[in-house]
Amino acid sequence: MYRPVPITTRGGEPTDSGDPVVTLDQVPRWSNAEFRYAYENEDPTNSCFPDPLASASGSECNASGMVSKFPMDHEINSKIYLWRGNPWNLEVDAVVNSTNENLDEAHSSPGLHASAGPGLAEECTTLGGCRTGMAKVTNAYDLPARRVIHTVGPKYAVKYHTAAENALSHCYRSCFELLIENGLKSIAMGCIYTEAKSYPREPAAHVAIRTVRRFSEKQKDKVEAIVFCTTTSQDTEIYKRLLPLYFPRDKHEEEVALLKLPADVGDENGETTIDERKIRIKPLPNAKKSNPRISQASADLSVSNVGLTRSSSYLDVFLDPAFMSLIKDPDQRRREQWEKTAQAQTSWNFFKMFGYGDVAGPPLSAAEEYLLHSRYLAKANTLNFSEIAEMKIVYRGGVDSEGHPVMVVVGAHFLLRCLDLERFIIHVVKEFEPLIQKPYSIVYFHSAATLQMQPDLGLMKRIQQILGRKHQHNLHAIYVLHPTFGLKSAVLGLQLCVNNVVWKKVVYVDRLLQLFRYVPREQLTIPDFVFQHDLEVNGGKGLIVDPRTKYVYQRP
Repeated sequence: MYRPVPITTRGGEPTDSGDPVVTLDQVPRWSNAEFRYAYENEDPTNSCFPDPLASASGSECNASGMVSKFPMDHEINSKIYLWRGNPWNLEVDAVVNSTNENLDEAHSSPGLHASAGPGLAEECTTLGGCRTGMAKVTNAYDLPARRVIHTVGPKYAVKYHTAAENALSHCYRSCFELLIENGLKSIAMGCIYTEAKSYPREPAAHVAIRTVRRFSEKQKDKVEAIVFCTTTSQDTEIYKRLLPLYFPRDKHEEEVALLKLPADVGDENGETTIDERKIRIKPLPNAKKSNPRISQASADLSVSNVGLTRSSSYLDVFLDPAFMSLIKDPDQRRREQWEKTAQAQTSWNFFKMFGYGDVAGPPLSAAEEYLLHSRYLAKANTLNFSEIAEMKIVYRGGVDSEGHPVMVVVGAHFLLRCLDLERFIIHVVKEFEPLIQKPYSIVYFHSAATLQMQPDLGLMKRIQQILGRKHQHNLHAIYVLHPTFGLKSAVLGLQLCVNNVVWKKVVYVDRLLQLFRYVPREQLTIPDFVFQHDLEVNGGKGLIVDPRTKYVYQRP
């Protein structure tokens, strides 16, 4: 587990700002055996779906024959540190300040200017600003560090997801380039991405860590220490979970990383790559295949002669075939995806015919689910859903009998005419996000719902895809109260045709007393009409309902 670091002052004296100084000897080194994330506590039978970051190759739970993109490197690991605290309290050569393009104090890392003194702000005004993705360096003044490297992180927008990732990657690379240019050896950096710029934390952490890893591979001789600094427990847990994927310390962590790494881990610099933007070169039309055995005379031609005798068949011999063609043409892949979508739309849809919603359509890959979830989560963190929350369609309960947190869904409150479906989906993502990180349960009240499914199964499938595979893995059970025959038939169809992983966890409950065996009464806020419906359906036989507390008792 992560343990706090005992802090002592440098030479027995605090800094000029009064904050104690922390040396690197007091910061946990990543290669320290005591500082490990307990992957071994995870259920190995469910390793297919550890979280929504599982790649397509990892979905088969078979890492044999795969080559790690981030192999174990003890030399690099010995230079990596993780510390909970502000970077400017560390005695290192350089600290990183996340700021805006004007380099002003108000938008800098909180507490940095107060610790450094007024000289830092005065020097920042002479730099002429800084562009997004770039970095500039100043003196550190009253800080224990020698220099402060200022960088401007990108604003996050869903439609510019790739651009934001690459700009954030360039922030980290620019900081390292200035570190080397100024002859510095150690650096402490906090999270450059900020909530004010709406950047999702976990996707940003992936970009940060993999960029640092790629830079460390190229410049390992020029950097002695890299300290990841976190100031919140959420960021600390994210880094503790993701660092083993990019900086594995043993073969076990390297094998786990093969199954948990995202499908896209960037290029040699850590930047996101897009196949559609790559240059695609095809052989010239009507080019004849040349004999692979070229005469020695042709092979010994001088450069000038090559220019005179150049032909398409001659070029085919010398050009690298790997460059001439990609693994799969992106245009062809996109065409196939469109064809699958069109086929799903025109095919016979049993569920849609009977009013259960559109559950057809091609399945999403793990990488597509992860990207979709990240985009909706970014939207959720910037919008206000008070009007949807007041409808009480989805709300938090307590815990079930096994201690798992519970999310309550009320079908009768789902009024389609009063609801913006897209905003509702974003609201659901925001409400479920804290729960799906660990095992949890869902209680669905189907009581007094209309004959048409509320919400319909097409919308439920869409929400399931957005929540991703972490939701599938950590979902303990779905307790359905007062199910109807139509609901059971629809769920059976989902089990057989859509997703057996999630829908096989449905538990049907006919009575409130039966539900309380799974989820204690005091852990649930139940609408009044649910009690009334339970009495009407079950006749109230053997039951006593307290009208004030709404408790249901067995009649003695």
